[in-house]
Amino acid sequence: MDFWDKIPNDLFNFIIVVLFSLLIGLEQRRLQTDKNYHSTIFGTDRTFTFIGILGFILYMLDPRNFVPFTAGALILGSLFGIYYYKKVTLFKSFGMTSIIVALLTYTLAPIVVTQPRWLSILIVVSILILVEVKDYLQEFTNRIDNTEFITLAKFLIIAGVVLPILPRSPIFSFINITPYDIWFAVVVVSSISYLSYLLQKFIFHKAGIFISGLLGGLYSSTASTIILARKSKETNSRTNIYGASIIIATSMMYVRILILMFIFNQNLGILLLPYFIILILISLAMALLLYIFGKPSQAGEQDIQHHKNPLELKIASIFAILFIVFSLATYYTFHFYGNSGLNVLSYVVGFTDIDPYLLNLFQGKYQIDMAIIGRSTLQAIISNNILKIIYTIATADKLTKKLVLLGLGLITIVNILIMIFI
Repeated sequence: MDFWDKIPNDLFNFIIVVLFSLLIGLEQRRLQTDKNYHSTIFGTDRTFTFIGILGFILYMLDPRNFVPFTAGALILGSLFGIYYYKKVTLFKSFGMTSIIVALLTYTLAPIVVTQPRWLSILIVVSILILVEVKDYLQEFTNRIDNTEFITLAKFLIIAGVVLPILPRSPIFSFINITPYDIWFAVVVVSSISYLSYLLQKFIFHKAGIFISGLLGGLYSSTASTIILARKSKETNSRTNIYGASIIIATSMMYVRILILMFIFNQNLGILLLPYFIILILISLAMALLLYIFGKPSQAGEQDIQHHKNPLELKIASIFAILFIVFSLATYYTFHFYGNSGLNVLSYVVGFTDIDPYLLNLFQGKYQIDMAIIGRSTLQAIISNNILKIIYTIATADKLTKKLVLLGLGLITIVNILIMIFI
């Protein structure tokens, strides 16, 4: 410690600036090895290191008023302007990345001296990564169509504009449910669906059917089951892949519901966590075994792009309406018929969209025991699994029918046994 304490702080900062500038320059030299950049790229490792040293010297001459540092920036900017003009006229190349990186390198000195060390490192790492991922970003941009920014705008409207301005006073005098509560549920479900949509379209866009089923389960396991079952009959693949994909979609349904529980009702999530882990592990194990032992040929494993825009405002509005409907249905059913009525309602709801009903229960706006909410959740899931089995039997090929009947049937039996013990 005594040795480090004896090193002047200015010397330490100078060494950091030199090393950071050298790293950025080495990245630029690496780009020069590419024949597409050789004639237009600006500077090398030494050039960028000298730019960093120049910035450090001029800053240290007057660290309070920045007069020499500002003058150096103006001169350097003028030289870069001349360089850019010649680059455009001679090579018809309009890129400015190397110039911007050089200017950022010039500003490293005041950042290193005045700002926290983590910020300096973060800036340098960001520069290196952004310079390196140019080809990936170009490939990524090619996959973006005109509707993606509209979809992003809708998400920002739903989450960042509509949600904060909604009132937090109850809609009904007998149920403590506010417009904010309803729309917050819409935002959470839409976020999970949007994440699944983005992963499938941009990260796993070349993935196979099995990954499509996995991501589809985060979006909607019922919709994924319908599409996969129909596709199995169309292709008549005679492999386990479609059955395994439907089962993996169901396992992701359990993951999605568990996440929603911890967001809206942490106590319920803690209560059901061990049981949901069992259901998730069993469904995952079955899906993986079917996939491994019945893996199709590469030609037979094609991606199924079935995710449409999950952020349609019409869908969000329908979800909000269903949330209100299920809130009223839950209140009156429990008020007039007690636990037995809620049990019947849970099974009936499972044959529709279970998310609005479950989120309505998770928010805990009713005087209902936590164990009863847990059983109602599992009851709705049981009937939803039965619905998926019915869809598969009605639309899939023979092998997929057998696998899904066996797999989802076993998962449903385990689900029933767990419900008994809660």
